[in-house]
Amino acid sequence: MTQSNGPGRPRPVLTASSGEVAPVRDASMEPGAAEPVSARIRARLLAARQRFHANDNISRFIEPGEIEALGAEVEARLADVLRSLVIDIDNDHNTQETARRVARMYLREIFAGRYAAPPSVTEFPNVEQLNELMIVGPLRVRSACSHHLCPIIGKLWVGVMPNQHSNLIGLSKYARLAEWIMCRPQIQEEAVSQLADLLQEKMSPDGLAIVMEAEHFCMHWRGVRDTDAKMTNSVMRGSFLKDDKLRREFLTLLNINRG
Repeated sequence: MTQSNGPGRPRPVLTASSGEVAPVRDASMEPGAAEPVSARIRARLLAARQRFHANDNISRFIEPGEIEALGAEVEARLADVLRSLVIDIDNDHNTQETARRVARMYLREIFAGRYAAPPSVTEFPNVEQLNELMIVGPLRVRSACSHHLCPIIGKLWVGVMPNQHSNLIGLSKYARLAEWIMCRPQIQEEAVSQLADLLQEKMSPDGLAIVMEAEHFCMHWRGVRDTDAKMTNSVMRGSFLKDDKLRREFLTLLNINRG
């Protein structure tokens, strides 16, 4: 039996009733089919010369109603992936809804930081002119490795050295901003740097420090399958970078907090 992979041509699948091969067409490849919503969003990004790497937020280029349409498109593509893995999603009760569930999970949960607008954060003036070290954490964070789309799960700590001109934010807002940054496919080093940039922009402190410690399931599930290894990295800005005494104070208090 001949199978064709050309655009708009039938792709054979087994029917549930007869076991015979029947053609299934990808509607998006048919002549006159509507342009996929992903192509429209991508065209806007390219026209604006806007980068859209895995860890970038593209919410400004998504129009109302397009997330739902994008979910349907991703669901269809994931169904094809499952079929290519030779999984009978038409008759296997465990995987009949898997493509829909995974599409929703990607767009609404684990990759939501790409598609959702930034959380609303109110900044308060430093009326009391606080200028002492503040540490927030540990904050539980969840992300996904952009190499294998495996989970990254860990904790992070934020150190802030404000000045009289700094803005202050509520404690819960650190968690919201961290979640918005982390809910994207990425590597840990870039995630921490992105979060530092965002907090620096919101608060304008004299100094900013972030330490993140996480387990990477791309090591747990595959490859070396080392279940004990963790990755720890840090970003130091401003006075934390210049003042050894301040940096030591932050790291000492952080280690006490860990213990």
